[in-house]
Amino acid sequence: MYFVPDGTLQCGLYECDECGNRFLDTRIAPKIVCPYCGEEPNMEIGPDDEMPEVAETAKLLQVIEGEDVEKYETLLSLAVTGGDYEWI
Repeated sequence: MYFVPDGTLQCGLYECDECGNRFLDTRIAPKIVCPYCGEEPNMEIGPDDEMPEVAETAKLLQVIEGEDVEKYETLLSLAVTGGDYEWI
């Protein structure tokens, strides 16, 4: 799972069009690469290799600010674990 660092005051709530996962990220952009199913391109390619295509499949649903960041992080954790809040 992908979490934001403690003390984060602003983050984005994203949903991937490919895999359907929702996650928080400190980057705020209309679309980003999904950390679950997407792949960041390896920029250390050789001269004969093709440049990989970056698929930004996760779209921004909402910008979350202030105390709501921690609340959303907890809610996403509960959704992923099936409601088992004992590990939080």
